[in-house]
Amino acid sequence: MANNIKIKNKRISWEYHLAEKFVAGIVLTGTEIKSIRGGKASLADSYCYFENGELFVRGMHIAEYSYGTYNNHIAKRDRKLLLTARELRKLHTKVREKGMTLVPVTLFINDRGLAKLEIALARGKHYYDKRESLKEKDSKREMDRHLKSRR
Repeated sequence: MANNIKIKNKRISWEYHLAEKFVAGIVLTGTEIKSIRGGKASLADSYCYFENGELFVRGMHIAEYSYGTYNNHIAKRDRKLLLTARELRKLHTKVREKGMTLVPVTLFINDRGLAKLEIALARGKHYYDKRESLKEKDSKREMDRHLKSRR
């Protein structure tokens, strides 16, 4: 079963310094998983939060399934994330620190056909950090261009 569904949140590396990554399962309905398999999801403007010791993702958009009936899902509802109790405790203590947050990085289908969400413990970047990232990206692009022209 070859599934190449990998939906990325492209702005994450620009907005945050990523410290640690975790892979979490997601509680979904039938029409939601069908939409994800069709590639109809977006992680833009989504974030993770704790409520009553459980982890949820808010703002993740999964488009309504085109063949869905009155049972179709709500596109931007909060979805529960599944992690081990130890991981949840660790993340909960880290998120309480000043400046730390949990952000969704990629949504993918694993080899068993289950939807997984890669989340990262992150710290927000300052303006000067973003300028530094731009400089590094430009210099890398320039070096690659220079190496290609020498071949």
